[in-house]
Amino acid sequence: MPLIGTIDASGKTAGELARLIETSLRGRYVRNPEAIVNIKSSVSQVVTVDGQVVEPGLYPVTNQMTLMRVIASAKGLSEYARQDDVVILRTVNGHKMAGLYNIAEVRRGAYDDPLIYANDVIIVGDSPQRRLFRDFVSLSPLLAGPLIAILQ
Repeated sequence: MPLIGTIDASGKTAGELARLIETSLRGRYVRNPEAIVNIKSSVSQVVTVDGQVVEPGLYPVTNQMTLMRVIASAKGLSEYARQDDVVILRTVNGHKMAGLYNIAEVRRGAYDDPLIYANDVIIVGDSPQRRLFRDFVSLSPLLAGPLIAILQ
């Protein structure tokens, strides 16, 4: 800020930051300063999505964020995603916890879509069977080609 310099906003609420700005201005430049702080974005409120999604990365956490919404934010599951192998890693009171979820069952309504919180890590597993099937299908014309030639 031009009159008071740089202010560290990390770990402060909008109200705390406004009071800090007012205090800094009051001391030297303004008699009765009034500051209003609006938070445009917060990089600390993110969830990490990794594994077999179309766009892995960091995504902002909004109100009522759920596993399905986070996966949708990551553009959905990739071709090789294993729907029954989705892990949510979370730290609660210093203890690391993990939950295993089945996206297909959540979609069917078998259980509720779990809530996602800031700093959660979501990992979508890989399906080697799907990769093997794709490889087999891509090789099948090569395998069938000589057989057709022999029969003719």
